[in-house]
Amino acid sequence: MQPFPSKAATMLIAAARTRAVARDLAANLQAHVRLMHKAHALGVRLLVFPELSLTGYEPEAAAALALDQEDEALRPLRELAERCEMVCIVGAPLRTPGAGKPVIAAWIFGLPGGPQVYGKQHLHPGEERFFSAGQGGAGFTVGELPVALAVCADFSHASHPAAAAAQGAGLYAVSALVSEGGYGHDSELLAGYARQHRMPVLLANHGGESGGWHCAGRSALWDAEGRCVSEVPGPGEALLPVEISGGLWRALPVVVLG
Repeated sequence: MQPFPSKAATMLIAAARTRAVARDLAANLQAHVRLMHKAHALGVRLLVFPELSLTGYEPEAAAALALDQEDEALRPLRELAERCEMVCIVGAPLRTPGAGKPVIAAWIFGLPGGPQVYGKQHLHPGEERFFSAGQGGAGFTVGELPVALAVCADFSHASHPAAAAAQGAGLYAVSALVSEGGYGHDSELLAGYARQHRMPVLLANHGGESGGWHCAGRSALWDAEGRCVSEVPGPGEALLPVEISGGLWRALPVVVLG
């Protein structure tokens, strides 16, 4: 991947702050479609949802909730992303052939070559009871912006963002569940990676309780200096759109849906 052009290209990206309905794929699909339509109306080219956004963070139910890589239930999101020419990253447990436990996965829809799936590489302590570690996934490009993806605990290992930066990522997109108690530490870590690697970082976080965790919301973007360009305060459902133009990131008005 090549660095994002510093003097060209204007593009909008966004993080979705969602409130997942526990174990209710149908309700969460509807919410994703609603947010995708809102993002498309703004002109967003890349939309990132939180970790396990389609099911909520429900480890004990992960096996029952797991989807196949080309699951028919995901067709509406895939077709909408393609129709809108918008890359969209959504999360759910992935059923893996030959494995007893699903992988925490992120589907990447709207890419020119078809969907990709990223598997969370690093599990939080205790997650191994319900999930298998994934193999990560390739970076991808949106417009002229090279993007590397992380799912939650991946970014707690410094080698993960370092590898993304070494591959030329112009954006480190983090799909996560960050609790109120953990947000201070995690946001400092993400800002530090942005500053250290001169690689902007986008965080998409849950905006309500999930799996017993009181999530912080506060989806945000940090620029290559580690400065917070924009943040959605508090919980609830919202879109955090940001624009890159001439190599500079600019905050746009937050869209609060509820």
